[in-house]
Amino acid sequence: MTRRALVLVKGAGDLATGCAVRLARCGFAVVMTELGAPTAVRRTVAFSEAVHEGTVSVEGIRARLAQSPAAARRIARSGDVAVLVDPEDRARARLAPVAVVDARMAKRNLGTERGEAAAVIGLGPGFTAGLDVDAVIETNRGHALGSVILDGQAEPNTGVPGEIGGYATERLLRAPAAGRLRALRTIGDSVEAGAEVGDVEGQPVTAPIAGVLRGLIRDGSQVRAGQKIGDVDPRARPEHCFTVSDKARSVAGGVLEAILHLRSRVPDPAPRS
Repeated sequence: MTRRALVLVKGAGDLATGCAVRLARCGFAVVMTELGAPTAVRRTVAFSEAVHEGTVSVEGIRARLAQSPAAARRIARSGDVAVLVDPEDRARARLAPVAVVDARMAKRNLGTERGEAAAVIGLGPGFTAGLDVDAVIETNRGHALGSVILDGQAEPNTGVPGEIGGYATERLLRAPAAGRLRALRTIGDSVEAGAEVGDVEGQPVTAPIAGVLRGLIRDGSQVRAGQKIGDVDPRARPEHCFTVSDKARSVAGGVLEAILHLRSRVPDPAPRS
C-alpha cells in the first residue's frame, strides 16, 4: 500500500477541519495541532472537540486525540485524523510533514516560516506568499474565496464577518461580561430574536436574530467581555450546523491545490542504484 504523505495543520477549528476532511479524503495523512482548551464556536464541525471528547467525526471522517507525536503519526497513517495538543509547535520536527498549513486564523503570523516543509501555506490575512509562506489562501467571502496566492497577501482583515442570509455582525453572539459561560441552548436549536441562549456571570446572552444556533462555545468556558462566543444562522437549516460550510470547502480546495502545485515544483529524489 502506498505510504500516505503527512500534512500538518496548525489549528483544528471549523476552517481547519474543512481542510483536514478534504485532505484525508484525498489520501493524505493529517495531523492537527491545538491548544489545551480550544475555543471553537462551530464545535459540531471542529476537530478541536477531540481534545475534550477523545474522538469526533465530521462528514464521516474521524479524528482522534493523540498523546504524542509518534501516536499522532500512527493515527494519521491509519486514515483517521490525529489531533495533538501542541500550542508551542514542538512536534513538527518529529512529524516531518510534506506540507504545513497554518489554519489558526489569528489574522497575523504566529511564527510559521518557509522551510518548515516543502509546502508552507497560510490561511487568510497575516501571511505573505514568497516571504514567510509559500502560498496564501484567500478566506474572505467573495469572488476570490479559496484562491491560491503565490506572491503577496490575502485581502486585509475587515473585522466584519461574511454576510449570511443578509446578516453580518448582527448574527454574532458576544460575551456581555468576563467570566464563565452557562449554555442554555444547544447547537442546532431554533431560536427567536431575543431568546436567551446562555449567560455569563448572570448577564444574559440573547439571540440577536431569529434562526438556528449554528455555533456556541463549550458550556463552562471562561470568556472575555466582548468575545465572540456563538452565531445564529438566519437560513434556519439545522443540517448546516453539522456539515462543513461552503466557505470551508472553498478554502479546503485552495489548500489542496496549493499543496499539489507546490509539491510538483520539488523534484522527486533520484532513485537509489
